[in-house]
Amino acid sequence: MSKNVKNNSKPHDGLKLLFADDERSLQELMKNELPRMGHQVTVCPDGLTAVAALERNTYDCLIVDLDMPGMSGIQVIAKAKELSPDTEAVVLTGKGTMQTAVEALRYGAFDYLTKPCKLVELQALLAKVIDKRELTNKYRALERRLYRIEGQTRLVGKSSRMQRVRALIAKVAPTNSTVLILGETGTGKELVARALHEQSLRADKPFVAVNCGALPEALIESELFGHRKGAFTGADESRVGLFEVANGGTVFLDEIGELPKSMQAKLLRVLESGEVRRVGDNDSFVVDVRVVCATHRNLEEMVHEGAFREDLMFRINTFEIHIPALRERLDDVPELARHLVLRFRQEARPDDELLTDEAVERLTSHVWPGNVRELANVIEHAAILCDQLPLRADDLPDHFLSRRLRSEVKSSGPISLRDLEMKAIHDALERNDGNKPLAAEELGISLKTLYNKLNQSTTLERSA
Repeated sequence: MSKNVKNNSKPHDGLKLLFADDERSLQELMKNELPRMGHQVTVCPDGLTAVAALERNTYDCLIVDLDMPGMSGIQVIAKAKELSPDTEAVVLTGKGTMQTAVEALRYGAFDYLTKPCKLVELQALLAKVIDKRELTNKYRALERRLYRIEGQTRLVGKSSRMQRVRALIAKVAPTNSTVLILGETGTGKELVARALHEQSLRADKPFVAVNCGALPEALIESELFGHRKGAFTGADESRVGLFEVANGGTVFLDEIGELPKSMQAKLLRVLESGEVRRVGDNDSFVVDVRVVCATHRNLEEMVHEGAFREDLMFRINTFEIHIPALRERLDDVPELARHLVLRFRQEARPDDELLTDEAVERLTSHVWPGNVRELANVIEHAAILCDQLPLRADDLPDHFLSRRLRSEVKSSGPISLRDLEMKAIHDALERNDGNKPLAAEELGISLKTLYNKLNQSTTLERSA
């Protein structure tokens, strides 16, 4: 290895490293150079000594030669993953053992370097390990913060439909099966995904949520699987993908129906093999993640239309959970409303009077086209306006559709759900002077969903 390297690492960025190689010259080099880069290092002459060190201490990263007497580098990596799953592994290999290096990646190694390599290359690789560690720590910190604020994910509601949802979660959570969560926009699909994670054997590992509909098509692959520096225009540095960040935990792919067809094939390959390949890399590596997907769209119709791969649909819906719309469980509205008041008014206590009877009556007489998300918007608005609890009917938003919609449904005879939905949309547009973003926000749906529903309505009118 060449010695031309500058110490660009900050002290707090340093890793606790374990280096194992039977070449004495490399051992001495690492004892001197790795501390200069800002890292702590323990040097071992063989694999058996390295495993003994792993049994005594925890390390951020293992740097191991693949070809050592007594115990191979792959065996050391396998033992390291058993003793400390968060320990990353970097392998050193000669040109004649490249196939073994690729095999090491399949066993969970982070990356490899071929001998002889430059110290600057090793330093750059360790910087990527630091980036991944920091990103993982950020996700875990956010998870802990969310848990402190909201506690364990709570699915509110005692209706028979919600009791069934909770029973299904309890049944499938301890398994590794992929789960497809179905439900309208705003019904709380991410809450169900979090509940699945928290009740699984992976609860102490990361939960990473990805909104497939919000990612630019050109960047989806990079976001999910990571990329190498220079892999495409704008890739000024290497980046760890979200599948890699979630290793050992759960990836939640929300709005899977919005995933472009080109990415569907790549996702299918990952689900079938467990292997991820960063953009710009030739070699893949194995990740251990549980995948939970969600959509408000009808995937079977999309398959029939050629917009979604049938094999991917079968792969992701090993187990389905249907989330009922709020209008289908109106008995849960009072409890949900009180839960939301406690969230938005932190001084409130569960045994306080949180809502007047009139406010509850108005809330339960609404059809809630925007589901729980719409209810949350209404309660947040009221909680801001309210000078003191309990929330009164007068604190609810002026534009709030209360009894009027339900009374019109009763007086005008049978009405389809589509017509009821479109009435709510047109009323929202009228109240907001045609401003679609404001109307979508008021209804608790995405702007894209609003446009889709308006286009569907126009198409039906023309065909009629």
